[in-house]
Amino acid sequence: MKYTKSIVVASIATLILSGCYNQPGLTEDNSYNRTKTGALVGAIAGAVTGYNTKGHHKNRRAAIGAIAGAAVGGGAGYMLDQQANEIAHALGTGVDNDPLAALDPNKNIIVSKTNNYVKLLFRDKMMFATNSSDLQPQARAKVQTVANLLSRYPQTIVGVAGFTDNRGSYEYNQRLSKQRALSVAGVLGATSTKGCSYAKAIVPNTSASNMALNRRVEVYLFPDANNMSDPCQ
Repeated sequence: MKYTKSIVVASIATLILSGCYNQPGLTEDNSYNRTKTGALVGAIAGAVTGYNTKGHHKNRRAAIGAIAGAAVGGGAGYMLDQQANEIAHALGTGVDNDPLAALDPNKNIIVSKTNNYVKLLFRDKMMFATNSSDLQPQARAKVQTVANLLSRYPQTIVGVAGFTDNRGSYEYNQRLSKQRALSVAGVLGATSTKGCSYAKAIVPNTSASNMALNRRVEVYLFPDANNMSDPCQ
């Protein structure tokens, strides 16, 4: 029964803190799923830790642990929400979590977010000339805009991955995709770069229009190293 009470306290603390985090003004995406999920997990973990600590006043310690855990967990989620909205606004777009967005050839930049990271997709046609890894002036300006915003989030771990279509050998495309990822990473100060060649195609490489969709650079923003994953898989 006491343990159940602790979980109830954790849930109440989560609701209170998630209300505080739900700031107005970030109009591109107000769902704040990462904030709510992070706060809930943190609150429950904090309550359990507090309750299981030796000594008296277990319920009081559980309540304190719940509030502290919710603040930490919700803070990481809020950072991802805030980053996604700020970057989308600066790039002249919105946060688009529709999985079909990547199939729209008119979308040169797609900003999306999950519970673990923010992802920026840049179409190849706006980034590089054919067979080149040198950022075009407009593309460099866009990437520099992201870099300027990320300077306010020094704790963010940045990963960059390059992708090509399947024309040419896998090895050639792996080198090209890696070089393109490095060009973007150099502006962003990314800690991780991957060349994925033509692995993880968005659509089959069966037409010129499909190939154009597969040629891209993806930037991943992680709150910590524990959330990092292989973008080529």
